[in-house]
Amino acid sequence: MSMNLQQAQEKLEKYGQQHVLRYYNELSGEERQALLDQIEATDMSILEACLHREELTRKGKITPLAAMQLNEIEENRESFTAAGLEAIRAGRVGAVLLAGGMGTRLGADAPKGMFNVGINRELYIFECLINNLMDVVRQAGAWIHLFVMTSDKNHESTVNFFQEKNFFGYRAEYVHFFKQEMAAATDFNGKIFLEEKGKLSTSPNGNGGWFISLKNNGLLKLVHDEGIEWLNVFAVDNVLQRIADPCFVGATILKNCVVGAKVVRKNAPDEKVGVMCLEDGKPSIVEYYELTEEMINARDEKGDYAYYFGVILNYLFKVEELEHMMASKMPLHIVEKKIPCLDEEGNPVKPEEPNGYKFENLVLDMIHQLDSCLPFEVDREREFAPIKNAAGVDSVESARILLRKNGVEL
Repeated sequence: MSMNLQQAQEKLEKYGQQHVLRYYNELSGEERQALLDQIEATDMSILEACLHREELTRKGKITPLAAMQLNEIEENRESFTAAGLEAIRAGRVGAVLLAGGMGTRLGADAPKGMFNVGINRELYIFECLINNLMDVVRQAGAWIHLFVMTSDKNHESTVNFFQEKNFFGYRAEYVHFFKQEMAAATDFNGKIFLEEKGKLSTSPNGNGGWFISLKNNGLLKLVHDEGIEWLNVFAVDNVLQRIADPCFVGATILKNCVVGAKVVRKNAPDEKVGVMCLEDGKPSIVEYYELTEEMINARDEKGDYAYYFGVILNYLFKVEELEHMMASKMPLHIVEKKIPCLDEEGNPVKPEEPNGYKFENLVLDMIHQLDSCLPFEVDREREFAPIKNAAGVDSVESARILLRKNGVEL
């Protein structure tokens, strides 16, 4: 049964958001139902966080966290890989693709994963990732469950694309789509904006919202039923990343860590990437804009830079630990944004300046709530080709160069 008007009014009153029903009487029956459904689905308990947002951003004491470097990985490659393959063959490893974004910055009005990076042939971002996962399926002789997180904006087109392309040769019953949860966007006083008269203004709940979204979409039952103990979560835009990489999986398991994080050596001390660290003695990530001059130039006992390993959004989490974490509240990030909305008169406005807040959970907080993390170095040239821009740094052009270097035909 979906929420009725009285229940919606009660929920809104509890959080001081009654204004969102202001135009209810002007809506058609279908629009009314859509609004009530949206009110029901929206987590409003987060909104009071606006009142003490200063406390949310306070960082603890940052100290370096050493990464397992390439030479150590090479020395142990056989034992790590064997342990990883054993876990994969036993069905204990799943993969989660974060694919909620659109290819807007690439000049495409379609899901980012549908972007074609090929030159003489079609080669889509999704296809590159599936090909990388297929390498492991062949190596292990076992299929790996792949969970694909979409968003409200791109769910249908993503699912249709995979079906049209026959899942790029992957077994369809091992691919599971789920939508990312949305969080309300508010003005600076914590009042939810209306995007239209019958629609709340919402945005995806951040890259740390993937596990709660997976759970709320009913897929945690499948994870349990299949005996999946580890989930390798990764971003859509890095076409070279190795997924469910047996060596990485094995190293994390053998080092008794509850999370592994693939990292690359920064190409310059001030490169704009988040860096693995300890915060108050627990694993964390310090964003590039939070690094002080002193930290950027700090050295370890070998004389190398102490904060030199950037994260590439490829993490291996122990499911059991994620479930413990979900039992408590995830930290929230409140970000000032320009949010299109209706003004007092009900006219649509596109603001020039930030006019409100979006609420997000971030992966770095998931890591900080866990006790042990293995930063695992990978070779930049072989595993890091992010596509964020149409040209220049981290672009379609730079990714094509790296794909070619790695023997991928374009």
